[in-house]
Amino acid sequence: MKAILCSQYCQPDDLVLTEVPDPVAGPGEAVIAIKAAALNFFDILMIQGKYQIKPPFPFSPAAEVAGVIESIGAGVTDLKVGDRVVASCGHNGAREKIALPAASIVKIPDNLDYDRAAGIIIIYGTALHALEDRASPKPGETLAVLGAAGGTGLAACELGKLMGLKVIACASSDEKLEFAKAHGAELTLNYAKEDLKEGLRKLTGGKGVDIIFDPVGGAYAEQALRSIAWEGRFLVIGFAAGDIPKMPLNLALLKGCDIRGVFWGAWTRLNPAKNRANLEKLVKWTAEGKISSHVDRTFPLAQTADALKVLAGRQAMGKVILHP
Repeated sequence: MKAILCSQYCQPDDLVLTEVPDPVAGPGEAVIAIKAAALNFFDILMIQGKYQIKPPFPFSPAAEVAGVIESIGAGVTDLKVGDRVVASCGHNGAREKIALPAASIVKIPDNLDYDRAAGIIIIYGTALHALEDRASPKPGETLAVLGAAGGTGLAACELGKLMGLKVIACASSDEKLEFAKAHGAELTLNYAKEDLKEGLRKLTGGKGVDIIFDPVGGAYAEQALRSIAWEGRFLVIGFAAGDIPKMPLNLALLKGCDIRGVFWGAWTRLNPAKNRANLEKLVKWTAEGKISSHVDRTFPLAQTADALKVLAGRQAMGKVILHP
């Protein structure tokens, strides 16, 4: 089968399309013939050796896949050949087939296409865990989402609205803000044109933001924290801007606020049953049209480097999908 391989830390253009042996389903496993593999910003960091998880070489990028069960191993009873499914794999999704533990695989309904299904797991899983488990949300509270048109930001806008929060989308262009507004945001702020701290305080009538969802980091993080409400919650999602901010801790004292880390990957390993329930809920919501799982664009496997460059340039609004 064909696979995109990273054999040493490299840039997207250095990835190689090659042939590798077909996987075999071991006990408790199933082989998925992959129809769609979703890319995330951390795939770029992973191939560069800058991510906290470092798979052994050679590996493929892409951490979430959707497809059809091709074969099952001994002891697997809840899946059968031909089932349409989605799964999180951590890495190795940029290939034609993958063997995974059956417990990590969730069936999808016939009315949910593979591209949208592949994009559900990580961005919506992260956003749901952040808002439901870490943010302590109360209906009617304000939620400011930085990088609101990116994958995780867009998911936070949609889920925030579903949870009854007043969503403020923050992004670097009017086009991105209009897109976020079409996906759940009530108010918008262009931080390329307007000071983030002052803009958020103005939009909240001087009170400040109750919950800040930050997958961007960099210089915007401290500005956002300075706009937080008393007893607000600042959610640390990631660092798409590249720089990991160093927050002045006196702000946490003066605001009586919490800075809360959101590490969805570690949480899923510690809470597999709750994570599976979350994923089944997200699949249902996507099939019902309650969340969009919007696909920005798709690429054939041979153009994985181009797909990763779209993410690196922060050009995507929604998900970037590979078709093996």
